[in-house]
Amino acid sequence: MTTPRFLSRRTAFALLAAGLALLLAACAPAADVLAGSASQPGFWLGLWHGFICPISFVVSLFNDHVGVYEVHNSGHLYDFGFVFGIVLAAGVFHGPGYTRRRRTRRSPGR
Repeated sequence: MTTPRFLSRRTAFALLAAGLALLLAACAPAADVLAGSASQPGFWLGLWHGFICPISFVVSLFNDHVGVYEVHNSGHLYDFGFVFGIVLAAGVFHGPGYTRRRRTRRSPGR
């Protein structure tokens, strides 16, 4: 009886993706009712909330205490950070490797 020494690439990727999703879900934003108006979320927190937006959305479907967007924010800078975070996350997870694979599929003669 032999046991495989290494996990297959697909299994390792699935485990890594699940671990990353759990790690990001632990950082999901929630409304802080005890916080005063002095520490309203600004650009950097908007950037982070935008980056983890897909994970926050999935968690918010099952948990009423998790929000996708911080409503008690500091205004336009938070909004800009949120949108920039979404664009940044889309670029990271749908980046150059994807376009390289698409080009190789379309190239003639293959």
